[in-house]
Amino acid sequence: MDYVAIGATLAVLRISQKLTYCCLGNKTKILTRSQNLKQYGERTVKLVIGNKNYSSWSLRPWLLLRHFSLPFDELHISLGDKNRREILRGFSPSSKVPVLVDGDITVWDTLSICEYLNEQYLEGRGWPMQVKTRATARAVVAEMHAGFSALRIALPMNCRARRRVKLSEEVRRDIARIDEIWSQAEQFQNNGQWLFGEFGIADCFFAPVAFRFQTYGIHLSLAASEYCERLLNHNGMRAWKLAALEETEILKEEEVGEDLSTRHAYA
Repeated sequence: MDYVAIGATLAVLRISQKLTYCCLGNKTKILTRSQNLKQYGERTVKLVIGNKNYSSWSLRPWLLLRHFSLPFDELHISLGDKNRREILRGFSPSSKVPVLVDGDITVWDTLSICEYLNEQYLEGRGWPMQVKTRATARAVVAEMHAGFSALRIALPMNCRARRRVKLSEEVRRDIARIDEIWSQAEQFQNNGQWLFGEFGIADCFFAPVAFRFQTYGIHLSLAASEYCERLLNHNGMRAWKLAALEETEILKEEEVGEDLSTRHAYA
């Protein structure tokens, strides 16, 4: 296993536009080899994420950064690594992904990261400009952030899979509520194609749900289905899924239900 010692500056590996490292004590553990080594002495935004196939919380701020073309470096931590909590502790006291590192500022928790990016880099564009619309957008994001536990447990994000599960009444209620949010948001769109007109934090928060509905073949109303398709065809979502398809690690606890991949082609 290779290590690079760090002191006041941080030595990392550059891989195209991505960086892969993780802090472990006073050293940097190299996760991916590269020929180019770069010293970072200036402020660089870094987003620490988990496996793209499985990490729904990582997708949300990643998609926000990608949509608004904000330059950033990805730092990948395997969620299957038995030492991941110790590794992540080097970035965040929560020992969870995602984490945003911006100079000497560290932000953890998906919603906090999105709010930070909105304030520091987006000049408020992450939320709708109109007060009533913004209030509703914040309410549904908070609902997504804190709720829908039945859906999260029963239908884990698994971008590269096609699976079938038996839906409990609690999961059906969660699906119905999300369908309602997606359908009723039409009144706020003002000729835009996203939940509240222009693409923003609300869309990022429901992005993993679109992958879930695709994976498990969830039936939706017409309005909700059309929005789900728009999300899945967003350039950032397509890029995320392509990267997820290239991953090979399998987390067995996330592979729930009956595997239909041999009978269904990937969309």
